[in-house]
Amino acid sequence: MTDRPELPKTYDPAEVEPRLYARSLAAGVFHEEPDPARPPFIISMPPPNITGRAHLGTASTFTPQDILTRYHRMLGENADWLPGQDHAAIATEAVLVREIAKEGLTRESLGREKFLERAWQWREEYGGAIDEAFRSLGFGPDWERERFTLDPWLSAAVNKVFVDLYQDGLVYRGTR
Repeated sequence: MTDRPELPKTYDPAEVEPRLYARSLAAGVFHEEPDPARPPFIISMPPPNITGRAHLGTASTFTPQDILTRYHRMLGENADWLPGQDHAAIATEAVLVREIAKEGLTRESLGREKFLERAWQWREEYGGAIDEAFRSLGFGPDWERERFTLDPWLSAAVNKVFVDLYQDGLVYRGTR
Protein backbone atom coordinates (compact mmCIF):
# COMPACT_ATOMS: atom_id res chain seq x y z
CA MET A 1 0.00 0.00 0.00
CA THR A 2 1.09 3.54 -0.70
CA ASP A 3 0.39 6.63 1.34
CA ARG A 4 -1.26 8.50 -1.51
CA PRO A 5 -4.05 10.89 -0.55
CA GLU A 6 -7.53 9.82 -1.46
CA LEU A 7 -9.00 11.53 -4.50
CA PRO A 8 -11.93 13.82 -3.74
CA LYS A 9 -15.39 12.54 -4.65
CA THR A 10 -16.05 15.54 -6.91
CA TYR A 11 -13.77 17.56 -9.16
CA ASP A 12 -13.21 21.12 -7.93
CA PRO A 13 -11.85 23.18 -10.84
CA ALA A 14 -11.26 26.23 -8.61
CA GLU A 15 -8.80 24.15 -6.60
CA VAL A 16 -7.11 22.32 -9.49
CA GLU A 17 -7.03 24.61 -12.53
CA PRO A 18 -5.07 27.61 -11.11
CA ARG A 19 -2.34 25.26 -9.88
CA LEU A 20 -2.06 23.49 -13.25
CA TYR A 21 -2.11 26.78 -15.16
CA ALA A 22 0.64 28.21 -12.94
CA ARG A 23 2.71 25.09 -13.58
CA SER A 24 2.22 25.50 -17.36
CA LEU A 25 3.30 29.15 -17.17
CA ALA A 26 6.36 28.30 -15.06
CA ALA A 27 7.36 25.59 -17.53
CA GLY A 28 7.08 28.04 -20.45
CA VAL A 29 4.55 25.83 -22.21
CA PHE A 30 2.90 28.75 -24.02
CA HIS A 31 6.10 30.54 -25.05
CA GLU A 32 7.92 29.90 -28.32
CA GLU A 33 11.15 31.28 -29.68
CA PRO A 34 11.53 31.55 -33.46
CA ASP A 35 12.93 28.29 -34.79
CA PRO A 36 13.62 28.09 -38.55
CA ALA A 37 13.99 24.30 -38.26
CA ARG A 38 10.26 23.93 -37.55
CA PRO A 39 7.31 25.13 -39.62
CA PRO A 40 5.83 28.30 -38.14
CA PHE A 41 2.21 28.61 -37.05
CA ILE A 42 1.35 32.03 -35.64
CA ILE A 43 -1.99 33.50 -34.63
CA SER A 44 -2.16 37.15 -33.67
CA MET A 45 -4.95 37.56 -31.14
CA PRO A 46 -7.46 40.13 -32.36
CA PRO A 47 -6.95 42.53 -29.48
CA PRO A 48 -9.94 42.95 -27.21
CA ASN A 49 -10.85 46.54 -26.39
CA ILE A 50 -10.10 47.76 -22.89
CA THR A 51 -13.56 49.29 -22.61
CA GLY A 52 -14.80 46.69 -20.18
CA ARG A 53 -14.55 43.04 -19.25
CA ALA A 54 -14.24 39.90 -21.32
CA HIS A 55 -17.59 38.35 -22.28
CA LEU A 56 -18.99 35.22 -23.89
CA GLY A 57 -18.33 36.57 -27.40
CA THR A 58 -14.69 37.12 -26.50
CA ALA A 59 -14.38 33.59 -25.15
CA SER A 60 -16.05 32.05 -28.21
CA THR A 61 -13.69 33.97 -30.51
CA PHE A 62 -10.51 33.00 -28.69
CA THR A 63 -11.29 29.37 -27.88
CA PRO A 64 -10.72 28.11 -31.47
CA GLN A 65 -7.48 30.13 -31.67
CA ASP A 66 -6.24 28.52 -28.47
CA ILE A 67 -7.20 25.05 -29.71
CA LEU A 68 -5.52 25.57 -33.09
CA THR A 69 -2.32 26.85 -31.52
CA ARG A 70 -2.14 23.92 -29.11
CA TYR A 71 -2.89 21.47 -31.93
CA HIS A 72 -0.08 22.85 -34.11
CA ARG A 73 2.25 22.83 -31.11
CA MET A 74 1.47 19.11 -30.63
CA LEU A 75 2.34 18.58 -34.31
CA GLY A 76 5.81 19.91 -33.46
CA GLU A 77 5.39 23.20 -35.28
CA ASN A 78 6.80 26.49 -34.00
CA ALA A 79 3.31 27.53 -32.86
CA ASP A 80 2.70 30.78 -31.03
CA TRP A 81 -0.44 32.71 -30.14
CA LEU A 82 0.40 36.39 -29.74
CA PRO A 83 -1.81 38.31 -27.29
CA GLY A 84 -2.54 42.00 -27.24
CA GLN A 85 -5.04 44.64 -26.27
CA ASP A 86 -6.53 47.50 -28.23
CA HIS A 87 -6.90 50.93 -26.66
CA ALA A 88 -10.17 51.51 -28.56
CA ALA A 89 -9.55 55.23 -28.37
CA ILE A 90 -13.01 56.57 -29.16
CA ALA A 91 -14.87 53.95 -27.12
CA THR A 92 -12.45 54.18 -24.20
CA GLU A 93 -12.65 57.96 -24.22
CA ALA A 94 -16.46 57.78 -24.10
CA VAL A 95 -16.36 55.38 -21.15
CA LEU A 96 -13.78 57.51 -19.31
CA VAL A 97 -15.75 60.71 -19.92
CA ARG A 98 -18.80 59.02 -18.35
CA GLU A 99 -16.72 57.79 -15.40
CA ILE A 100 -15.16 61.17 -14.61
CA ALA A 101 -18.55 62.86 -15.01
CA LYS A 102 -19.68 60.82 -11.97
CA GLU A 103 -16.99 62.75 -10.06
CA GLY A 104 -18.28 66.07 -11.41
CA LEU A 105 -15.31 66.41 -13.79
CA THR A 106 -14.93 66.83 -17.53
CA ARG A 107 -12.14 65.85 -19.86
CA GLU A 108 -11.37 69.53 -20.35
CA SER A 109 -11.28 70.31 -16.62
CA LEU A 110 -8.80 67.48 -16.06
CA GLY A 111 -6.51 68.57 -18.87
CA ARG A 112 -4.66 66.36 -21.33
CA GLU A 113 -1.99 64.97 -18.98
CA LYS A 114 -4.39 64.06 -16.16
CA PHE A 115 -6.87 62.56 -18.64
CA LEU A 116 -4.08 60.41 -20.13
CA GLU A 117 -3.10 59.31 -16.62
CA ARG A 118 -6.68 58.21 -16.03
CA ALA A 119 -6.70 56.39 -19.38
CA TRP A 120 -3.57 54.45 -18.41
CA GLN A 121 -5.11 53.63 -15.01
CA TRP A 122 -8.21 52.38 -16.83
CA ARG A 123 -6.01 50.21 -19.04
CA GLU A 124 -4.27 48.72 -16.02
CA GLU A 125 -7.59 47.92 -14.32
CA TYR A 126 -9.60 46.63 -17.26
CA GLY A 127 -6.75 45.28 -19.36
CA GLY A 128 -5.67 43.31 -16.32
CA ALA A 129 -9.22 42.08 -15.75
CA ILE A 130 -9.43 40.82 -19.33
CA ASP A 131 -6.09 39.02 -18.99
CA GLU A 132 -7.22 37.46 -15.70
CA ALA A 133 -10.44 36.27 -17.34
CA PHE A 134 -8.39 34.66 -20.11
CA ARG A 135 -6.13 32.99 -17.55
CA SER A 136 -9.10 31.69 -15.57
CA LEU A 137 -10.47 30.20 -18.79
CA GLY A 138 -7.13 28.47 -19.26
CA PHE A 139 -6.18 30.27 -22.48
CA GLY A 140 -2.55 29.77 -23.45
CA PRO A 141 -1.25 32.74 -25.42
CA ASP A 142 2.43 33.66 -25.20
CA TRP A 143 2.01 36.14 -22.32
CA GLU A 144 5.67 37.17 -22.63
CA ARG A 145 4.85 38.73 -25.99
CA GLU A 146 1.69 40.62 -24.99
CA ARG A 147 1.37 44.02 -26.65
CA PHE A 148 -0.85 47.06 -26.22
CA THR A 149 -1.66 49.34 -29.15
CA LEU A 150 -0.39 52.38 -27.24
CA ASP A 151 2.98 50.85 -26.31
CA PRO A 152 5.41 53.58 -27.43
CA TRP A 153 7.45 51.47 -29.86
CA LEU A 154 4.30 49.93 -31.36
CA SER A 155 2.69 53.34 -31.85
CA ALA A 156 5.89 54.59 -33.48
CA ALA A 157 5.90 51.61 -35.85
CA VAL A 158 2.26 52.23 -36.83
CA ASN A 159 2.96 55.93 -37.45
CA LYS A 160 5.99 55.07 -39.59
CA VAL A 161 3.99 52.62 -41.73
CA PHE A 162 1.19 55.15 -42.27
CA VAL A 163 3.69 57.86 -43.23
CA ASP A 164 5.42 55.46 -45.63
CA LEU A 165 2.09 54.43 -47.16
CA TYR A 166 1.09 58.07 -47.53
CA GLN A 167 4.40 58.99 -49.15
CA ASP A 168 4.02 56.06 -51.54
CA GLY A 169 0.54 57.30 -52.49
CA LEU A 170 -1.16 54.20 -51.07
CA VAL A 171 -3.22 56.09 -48.48
CA TYR A 172 -4.58 59.56 -48.89
CA ARG A 173 -6.64 62.13 -47.09
CA GLY A 174 -10.02 62.62 -48.71
CA THR A 175 -13.50 63.84 -47.92
CA ARG A 176 -14.58 60.39 -46.67
